[in-house]
Amino acid sequence: MGKTIDVMSLYPKDMNIYGDSGNVLTIRRRLELYGYEPRIHQYNQGDEWPDHIDMILGGGGQDTGQKKIIDDFFKRSDLLRSLAADGVPMLMICGLYQLFGEYFETVDGTRLEGIGIIGAHTVGQDVRMIGNLVERSDRFGDIIGYENHSGQTFLNEDVQPLGHVDQEGCGNNGEDHTEGARVHNVIGTYMHGSLLPKNPAISDFLIETAVTRRYGGFDTADQTPEQAAELARLDAVAASARKAAAARPR
Repeated sequence: MGKTIDVMSLYPKDMNIYGDSGNVLTIRRRLELYGYEPRIHQYNQGDEWPDHIDMILGGGGQDTGQKKIIDDFFKRSDLLRSLAADGVPMLMICGLYQLFGEYFETVDGTRLEGIGIIGAHTVGQDVRMIGNLVERSDRFGDIIGYENHSGQTFLNEDVQPLGHVDQEGCGNNGEDHTEGARVHNVIGTYMHGSLLPKNPAISDFLIETAVTRRYGGFDTADQTPEQAAELARLDAVAASARKAAAARPR
């Protein structure tokens, strides 16, 4: 194997719902096929933080899961803010996307403070926003996933959304046609499904950013022809899955 890349799965015990662990599997496999050596770290409440991290992946969870992790989450907030400001690539899905914002007010009126990496706030509601979703992104093209959330997220004026949805999707709040957010190299989104197997462009952005930060550039010098062929096969499968998901009604 080639150069090592350290990837953290953030709170997988309580924040892993609707297949979000598939994002970690996808990053691991694509790193291997590019000729790098992935080293996966799982961080749950009370665990020791690894000495080095190149990428952080976080998933969604129910309100109860967010409440379970919140104390430990704030103990790590300064570190997470520092890593985000330093350009570490991160992908936060649903519940952790909300907690990366300024606050989340649940449907029962409980206010969970966020860590403010993403300038946004979320308000819970009784009606769920659910279904397959296609959004348009200037950076990644069409992003295809599955949203399932009751929180309405509103971005601050200076925050760039991940993408925009049409009339068939809800996105962040069902009102302004935005979905997700991008700050530094941090991506927040409501797209489950899981997101990365169907969206190689986002996977490769995270990988190339992580590798470049650690080693000064991204190359495939250690990739074998067999690995390149397998990567091409997986991309073809992803294209088929994207087509099927985009055609399904909400």
